Amino acid sequence: MQIDRRGVLGGAAALAVTPAAAWAPSPDYAAAAAWSAQRRGVSFLVMQGGRVLFEDYPRSGAGDTHELASGTKSFSGVLAAAMVQDGLLTLDEACADTLTEWRDDPVRRRATIRSLLSLSSGVGGGSIGRPATYAASVAQPFAGAPGVFRYGPAPFQVFGEIVRRKLAAAGRSDDVLAFLDERLLRPAGVTHGPWRRQAGQPNMPSGARFDARNWARFGAFVQGGCKVDGRAIVDADALADCFRPTPSNPGYGLTWWLLRPGLVPPSPRSPIDSSATALAGLPAVSMAAGAGDQRLYLIPDRDLIVVRQADGILERLAGGRTDWSDATFLRLILN
Repeated sequence: MQIDRRGVLGGAAALAVTPAAAWAPSPDYAAAAAWSAQRRGVSFLVMQGGRVLFEDYPRSGAGDTHELASGTKSFSGVLAAAMVQDGLLTLDEACADTLTEWRDDPVRRRATIRSLLSLSSGVGGGSIGRPATYAASVAQPFAGAPGVFRYGPAPFQVFGEIVRRKLAAAGRSDDVLAFLDERLLRPAGVTHGPWRRQAGQPNMPSGARFDARNWARFGAFVQGGCKVDGRAIVDADALADCFRPTPSNPGYGLTWWLLRPGLVPPSPRSPIDSSATALAGLPAVSMAAGAGDQRLYLIPDRDLIVVRQADGILERLAGGRTDWSDATFLRLILN
């Protein structure tokens, strides 16, 4: 087990090490680390005020990257907020403004970018863990009318195609990952591992690989309003919309989960807690979440960011059981 305290330097600077003798680990964090490790955990990190308070890497190392699975999805909402600031899109524009092949369909032409990213546009979820290409996702039949929460990868691949076409129309490179890196991740001082691609474009629902520190740094960047040198580099209202409950799911904003009673989980087998009893007493928590119980928690009331990564993604996608509980884990951290 590797446990140490480290400070985060702003921007793209490296993490500075605080001498171990100057700090003793919190018993609560150690208990949470053990609980996570017993459930295939490979990383656990707590950050507060931009400083790493605790990190633990059973069967792993601090610089090792791991698949985020559906934790990847939450990058799309923040990218949309950046594109709103750039004047490339609005959340309430019709998807058909860009996807012209949708214009003649009375159901598809009602879909907006907001409804797409809240998973309530009518786009079917698709096969979880096996996303179709951007083109195939755009071409697939709608699952039904808008207003119903339908979880899955397809809406994020459709969003990827919208981003690609908007970049091309603006005379820019249409590489969506290069744009995400240039527009958000590099300014935030965030790096990542290999990102899976399909037909040359990044897999937007589940393709990212991050180490714990960089995923946490992204979380802190978002929780802090996506500011660089004191200036927000995304539209503030659009970013706030990522964390507002939506009519089709009070536990989901725009690509981010909101841990609260009434949350509609991604599937009946999902371990995401949604009952008032389970969540009683916890502060407001938003999260990016992926199969295998990958988690990036944002806890603004405590100025905390928590990352948890684990093995077992393929087993969970195949329907394997888990005894993971967000509420139990968070209580061990928050006492």
